[in-house]
Amino acid sequence: MARLYHVPLSPFCRKVRLTLAEKKIEVELIEERYWEQSAEFLRRNPAGKVPILKLDNRTLTESQAICEYLEETVPTPALMPRSAEARYEVRRLCSWFDDKFHDEVTSKLLYERVNKKVMGQGYPDSKNVKFGAMRIKFHLDYIGWLLDQRRWLAGNEMTLADFTAAAHLSALDYISDVDWNRSQNVRDWYAKIKSRPSFRSLLADQVPGFLPPPHYADLDF
Repeated sequence: MARLYHVPLSPFCRKVRLTLAEKKIEVELIEERYWEQSAEFLRRNPAGKVPILKLDNRTLTESQAICEYLEETVPTPALMPRSAEARYEVRRLCSWFDDKFHDEVTSKLLYERVNKKVMGQGYPDSKNVKFGAMRIKFHLDYIGWLLDQRRWLAGNEMTLADFTAAAHLSALDYISDVDWNRSQNVRDWYAKIKSRPSFRSLLADQVPGFLPPPHYADLDF
């Protein structure tokens, strides 16, 4: 069985978990206190980051690289389109959420509210939280704009771009930082993603000291 070293609310780990579940690859989840930087952990990934996937005697790191490896080795169901142009758009959006969205929103809200406490690094920085709360509005509007043009984020088929965005939003939804009333398009899109069987393990996550809101696991939220 595959083994994934992860942190429950990490959007990068969640993206890999969703991809594994969609590909129907059974995986053992092992929580990793990566901030402690143990020697054993650094042997698995000298970069000192999660996720780390052990699969078929291979140790795989970096969430996007892992997901594309899984796509190439287990091509069904497809999470990447066939044409080079369409694949570019998926990769562009994955980068948008893993870089820009993460820098402006996830790191300013989730990391300040949750990670600092879990890691014993003090209290949230109110300036960061305020900035993240402001920027998530822009990103939700951008997602809404994309969905005005397409059925899914990168086109008319569900792709890795949708799971990347949903991984970030689901982690933020755990701490009630997503205004689902801002866009009906975004809410409907997330409801479709959230109702997939691959999402079930995410909705069952529990972080000690932080209880999710009642709507978090509700498919009809």
